[in-house]
Amino acid sequence: MNPFASLDALPRHLRQPAVRDLAWTLLSPPLLASAPWPQRHPLSASAWVDDPQSLQHWLLCLEQEPAPLLDWLARSASRRLGLYYERLWQFALQHAPGVELLAANLPIRQGGHTLGELDMVLRDREGVHHLELAIKFYLGPDHGDGLDPAHWLGPGCHDRLDRKLAHLAEHQLPISGRPESREALAGLGLQQVEAHLWLGGYLFYPWPAHADSPRGVYPGHLRGRWLRRRDCAAFHASSAAGRWQLLPRQTWLGPARVSASEVWTAQQLHAWLAALDPQAQAQLMVRLQPGEDGDWHEVERAFLVADHWPQLAENPPSTLIQAP
Repeated sequence: MNPFASLDALPRHLRQPAVRDLAWTLLSPPLLASAPWPQRHPLSASAWVDDPQSLQHWLLCLEQEPAPLLDWLARSASRRLGLYYERLWQFALQHAPGVELLAANLPIRQGGHTLGELDMVLRDREGVHHLELAIKFYLGPDHGDGLDPAHWLGPGCHDRLDRKLAHLAEHQLPISGRPESREALAGLGLQQVEAHLWLGGYLFYPWPAHADSPRGVYPGHLRGRWLRRRDCAAFHASSAAGRWQLLPRQTWLGPARVSASEVWTAQQLHAWLAALDPQAQAQLMVRLQPGEDGDWHEVERAFLVADHWPQLAENPPSTLIQAP
């Protein structure tokens, strides 16, 4: 399920943010071990699986010369996190030995109408595959049944784990096997493909309450915590050593790494919290600790939500309070 577990610590050693995000994308575990559709790591039949050190070498070379990656990312003007995640995968698959990326975001049309698109179509030693990719952050219930995926919500409450899995299984993944896809696949010289899913991200567990993990969870999934504004003082008082600060949305993927001059003081954190609208949408915070290299490194992340979340999440304020 996670073919590069031996390289798990590598992202934390990378200074280039885009390269760190790329490494995290390729090396992080899935959210679920069991899903309504077969999961497949996009690199599971690449030559890198046979020699993980060659993947590490490639990433370290990008760390020294990130221009090819930065140039590739600059071709897209979108700031959406999901599209950024897909772009990172596309870059890796274009360079992965033993993998041929045949298409990305391949539109499927019928009668002039777009029915959907295939995130990726690739060929490797195990055949030709249609892959749907998703990066998700879900918050578990502080009351009710955490085993039920329906009780795991996105921070904005417009997304739910069970609905996402159903949409993938009922629409996004089967579309490559429908008659409407024949023309698009024929344009690639293909008759049929095998459809697979790869779902990455984080699950956030309530504080101070408890929630069970959703059914089918991957035992080594990435996790954080979430709390309401009224519990913020108690949470920080009980927190382990380190400093907390806002983690901007565009940096939600790889582990945070902050220079000593940019780490918030306790006064900056308190000023930010005091200025934050009580009904603001969910904010992702990160706890940092100093490393031997002089930078501060992420050791924990947590979502801060309004006291009446999720009810207030339907109409969040349009302006966020940024770093002081």
